[in-house]
Amino acid sequence: MTTTILPHAGRAPRLRRRRRARPAPQWWRDVSGAAFIAVLGAVTALWAANGGIQELGSVAGFFTSTGRLTGLIASALLLVQVLLMARVPMIEGAWGQDELTRVHRVVGFTSFTLMLVHIALITVGYALSQHTEIVRTGIDLVLTYPGMLLAAAGTLALIMVVVTSFAKVRSRLRYENWHLLHLYAYLGVGLALPHQLWTGADFLFSPVATTFWWGLWGLAVAAVLAYRVALPLWRSWRHRLRVVDVRDEGGATSVTVAGRHLHELPVQAGQFFQWRLLDGPGWTRAHPFSLSAAPDGQTLRFTAAHVGDGSARLAEVAVGAPVLIEGPYGRMHVGERTRRKVLLMGAGIGIAPLRAILEGLDDVAGNVTVIHRTSGPGRTWLAGETAALAERRGARYLDLPGHRATTRHSWLPQQWEHVSDLHALRSLVPDVAEHDVFLCGAPGWMTAVETTLQQAGVPRRHVHAERFTT
Repeated sequence: MTTTILPHAGRAPRLRRRRRARPAPQWWRDVSGAAFIAVLGAVTALWAANGGIQELGSVAGFFTSTGRLTGLIASALLLVQVLLMARVPMIEGAWGQDELTRVHRVVGFTSFTLMLVHIALITVGYALSQHTEIVRTGIDLVLTYPGMLLAAAGTLALIMVVVTSFAKVRSRLRYENWHLLHLYAYLGVGLALPHQLWTGADFLFSPVATTFWWGLWGLAVAAVLAYRVALPLWRSWRHRLRVVDVRDEGGATSVTVAGRHLHELPVQAGQFFQWRLLDGPGWTRAHPFSLSAAPDGQTLRFTAAHVGDGSARLAEVAVGAPVLIEGPYGRMHVGERTRRKVLLMGAGIGIAPLRAILEGLDDVAGNVTVIHRTSGPGRTWLAGETAALAERRGARYLDLPGHRATTRHSWLPQQWEHVSDLHALRSLVPDVAEHDVFLCGAPGWMTAVETTLQQAGVPRRHVHAERFTT
């Protein structure tokens, strides 16, 4: 069933030139990476300037000084985590969500590990210097030193975030619950600040150190407030989005929204938004859904499979419901095209952003191939309209139906199990090494495809991927 309200009813809409997002220059990746290394270097230099090396001469001093250093680096990495979560457009655009997610994970676990090492080393160092028991020293540190109770609470919050980030734990949580728990990372970081400023000699020993640490904290807080709060609120107010169409896709739902001045929104076909639909329970939680149609300056459309409470509720969204957005995000969009030939490979609902890219690409006829993996009846979302769109635009559309092969790690369906992944890809797209490849689907399927693309000689810089996860 389809429910629709047409925008601008009663008058012909004025056609306006749509603003397009510009791809972030790749030198921003180099600059941000160099800044990250510079921060760690500055932290180490400040530790050394405050006597960190000299204190290594005694056993107690060794534990205390190395504990200070691990704590300082852990603090710096925590702030890097905050910046990674802030979705700064230039950083997000230069790195892409997949790469940022990997960096976020590595930095997060490293920071958490160093924080635990910091606690252990400092406690042992203080116990040795005061000739007291380790457990008693730890309790004394928490109960008597300024800010330490808050730091202990922040540590517990970060432990909860880290534990729920393990794949096995996360797979047992609903996305909505995991996302809510993950926000406690902000609380954990915030609770650590008083302890560092009140008892951290490395923060206060010189004006340079104080300026450095306050500047780092200020940058992190400003980035979150600007790009996670102010910019989304401004765009949501500016564009006043409302649902104008809700379409049942059979186990999935397509939602179309319209608003004011959408031609000014810097969005590309293939990107995604964090959506909040203000029509009932759960509106406080944002959900990441990719555009499934190229933006036309008047409407935005996304399509989501019913794999969780948030996505399943889309089928019940009321036409006219207000919508808040964060974004657009993601580097997998038409602006990343660098070659004339393009291969779009999608599995399941991962076809949604690729369908939008197909619609938004220029010079399609004879240059674009779509490979669509569908797992069977009832899960062929957008297959019909993607095939029809490909025919209209002169692109090749190849549907590979059936469940994935079980005899090996493969991206092919079961009926292709006698054919190697590389041979199959080269049979379907003989000149695949000359293509830009846009890829979206479940993580395991995408890993198999990426391996095959590498074997086929497609350079990594020409593979634009976005993992579809829940």
